[in-house]
Amino acid sequence: MSIEATRRQFLTRSGFGFPALACSWLLARDQAAAAVPANPLAAKPPHFEARAKSVILIFLQGGASHVDTFDPKPVLAKLDGQTVPPSFKPENLNLQFIQAAEAKLMASSFPFRPYGKSGLQISDLFRNLAQHADDLAIVRSCYHESFVHGPALNLLYNGSLLVGHPSVGSWVVYGLGNESDSLPAFMVMTDGSVSGRNTKSFSSGFLPAIYQGTLARTEGSPIMNLAPPPYIERAEQRVMLDQLKDWNNQHAGTRPDDSRLAARIANYELAFRMQMAAPELIDISGEPGHVRALYGLDDEATAKFGRICLLARRMVERGVRFVQLISTDWDGHAQCDQNHLENSRKIDRPIAGLIADLKQRGLLESTLLVSTGEFGRTPIMQGVRGRDHHPYAFSVWMAGGGIRGGKSLGATDELGFRPAVDPFHVHDVHATLLSLLGLDHTKLTWFFQGRSRRLTDVGGDRDFSRKLLEA
Repeated sequence: MSIEATRRQFLTRSGFGFPALACSWLLARDQAAAAVPANPLAAKPPHFEARAKSVILIFLQGGASHVDTFDPKPVLAKLDGQTVPPSFKPENLNLQFIQAAEAKLMASSFPFRPYGKSGLQISDLFRNLAQHADDLAIVRSCYHESFVHGPALNLLYNGSLLVGHPSVGSWVVYGLGNESDSLPAFMVMTDGSVSGRNTKSFSSGFLPAIYQGTLARTEGSPIMNLAPPPYIERAEQRVMLDQLKDWNNQHAGTRPDDSRLAARIANYELAFRMQMAAPELIDISGEPGHVRALYGLDDEATAKFGRICLLARRMVERGVRFVQLISTDWDGHAQCDQNHLENSRKIDRPIAGLIADLKQRGLLESTLLVSTGEFGRTPIMQGVRGRDHHPYAFSVWMAGGGIRGGKSLGATDELGFRPAVDPFHVHDVHATLLSLLGLDHTKLTWFFQGRSRRLTDVGGDRDFSRKLLEA
């Protein structure tokens, strides 16, 4: 009988799953050096001096409207309800659902106001976040090429229009490793359901599987099937793990180039340590009342995203390298103003609380916060006060990580259709993020299908990290 057959039978009869098998002191013992490489998640030095050690990516999935959030357009308000002036060449705009030349301009329903000493203008959708205006850098001239959700999400999350490429978080962990030995290096949380679009956002693609993100639940067991069944005795577990270790060594010996086994063994070890660390991570019962209030945990509207933001702080506090937070349902094809009002109510206070909490704990300087969606939304109306997808101009804001806030970079034209000053492609955003972590995007590569691949592909030559760091 084959090794694989007996292995399947053994695991089937044993009646317990992957995490319960995890026991670091058993799996580490006698693992053949040739079969298992050095710990791929060990912390690695950056290419040059880093400004940030960790990242919290806040993703507004569906695509938030830049002209309703972070890019004020007074001229758009004056031309509300009119067709697009010919000088803006609307016939050259390829949109998913509407013809730009025939559509009517639609002003924002939300006033923009200056905030902080800098006078940075932010809309009323984000009044709480705006209190941190002097910590924010808003990049108002970002763009890319795809007006369809799937490819656009691939670009923002994975740096490519095509599927199968590693996510930003996977590249970061590949480049820097992890600072925690009891929690995953790359953790993901969402306030909605997990779809195929979400899972691509934390895929390791063609990188070894060990660099894939871990989807965390915010209540109950943080990771599915983490705890072993209570009826498994320690001695029985040891016998099973010894047998599993032998099979894994044999498997590794015949497949030295298959990264999945190294990932499996590393995950066994990590899972055992997580059996203690992960429940403690999501247990926020010890957080004082003022912290709960900061994140809006006792308000029904903000409680869910507030918990996610609080857990993000607890993760970076414990050495997690990359935390990804997904706010869903920003796809405002109809009644975009109502869609954005409801969504901003859920996340504005928690995000502001996260910044304040990181700052008072001395973590903001070492933690880079980045927020974006997969594209912006059109300055013209779709249907009943909706806005179509708009990849040709959108905003990204950043904070922490040594950034000198209270500034905006780049600018769009008077109506918000296209970048007019300092256009920054998604690849430039990725290059900048990596640079703030001390990683050279041209050197962070992986050989795949005949050439060295990187997050920024052949782009990223407009890294704007220096502009972010300037006073």
